[in-house]
Amino acid sequence: MKKKDSDNKFYSLSAILKKNCAYNVIFGERSNGKTYSVLKYGLEQWCNNRGQIAIVRRWKEDITGRRASDIFSALNANNEMYNVSKGKYSGVTYFAGKFYACNYDENGKAIYNLDVDCIGYCFALSETEHNKSISYPNITTIMFDEFLTKYVYLQDEFVFFMNTVSTIVRHRTNVKIFMLGNTVNKYCPYFAEMGLTHVLQMQQGTIDVYTYGDSKLQVAVEYCASMEKTKENNFYFAFNNPKLHMITGGAWELDIYPHCPVKYKPKDIAFIYFIDFNDRLFQCEIVEIDGEMFTFIHEKTTPIQDEKNDLIYTLDFHHEMNYNRSIKKPITPIQKRVLWFFQTDRVFYQNNEVGDAIHNYLQLC
Repeated sequence: MKKKDSDNKFYSLSAILKKNCAYNVIFGERSNGKTYSVLKYGLEQWCNNRGQIAIVRRWKEDITGRRASDIFSALNANNEMYNVSKGKYSGVTYFAGKFYACNYDENGKAIYNLDVDCIGYCFALSETEHNKSISYPNITTIMFDEFLTKYVYLQDEFVFFMNTVSTIVRHRTNVKIFMLGNTVNKYCPYFAEMGLTHVLQMQQGTIDVYTYGDSKLQVAVEYCASMEKTKENNFYFAFNNPKLHMITGGAWELDIYPHCPVKYKPKDIAFIYFIDFNDRLFQCEIVEIDGEMFTFIHEKTTPIQDEKNDLIYTLDFHHEMNYNRSIKKPITPIQKRVLWFFQTDRVFYQNNEVGDAIHNYLQLC
């Protein structure tokens, strides 16, 4: 009896491939087989029709040396190339920015033909300018791995990624693009730039398909079903720490942020300002009570009453003097005071979701 995908121990591409979309955004828990499945798909494309794979990462360091050499190591250990090529090749090896189908001699040295055995290339978004003049007519699969990060995105990173796609695709329509990520950060510029408005409301095990007006472009977005019940290694991650739920179950990773230390009344609020970030509005209250001062930030569900005079921080450009893009670049004395609370760890949050949002705003500042 054939197993259902839901019975498998690792992620399968079968459901999202049925949507037949050009872009396939896939996110979920770590080590669930996302990358493995796309790499295997790439091997199948090459063995069946010589379609090559582009492996894209953010930084050059991620696709050079030992890190690049290890990309296909799990598939080599499972003899995937041998199986897919029906015994013609034994594995995949890396040399000078390219991957090759290979066999091995009696000493374990990879043997391959530079002209006919190339199955794919490495691309780093940080090095986009160096690839524009090169043609890649045989690439039919693009895999952007770890497109989600809890650290720093490149400035205008989405544009860099689009330039990379343009360099590879040119005027073709036979390229399938996979964007893979772990649930480390809800705040991602790709979601906004690609108009993926429903990502944060998705349930695990579901796929949304986005269309764009009269264009034929379609984007499939999959929030991977949890493999928690089948992952034997969860034994080592049973600590009561919410950060580990992403590793074992695919929940969005959240840090723990300080909550309001005391109850206060409206008369204790000395100043109010706002942060408008990622289509969410936050009210920030500087509180003075019992000789102590701190800032408390909570989500605001109603419009700002005095947009012409209230201090508003937003990454969007505004010419009005009461707007500032970055808390970290104060202009007026009150803005310097606002920054002081962050510098001295005197900021508290309604909940961890709010803390996470403000943390991401500050990173972008």
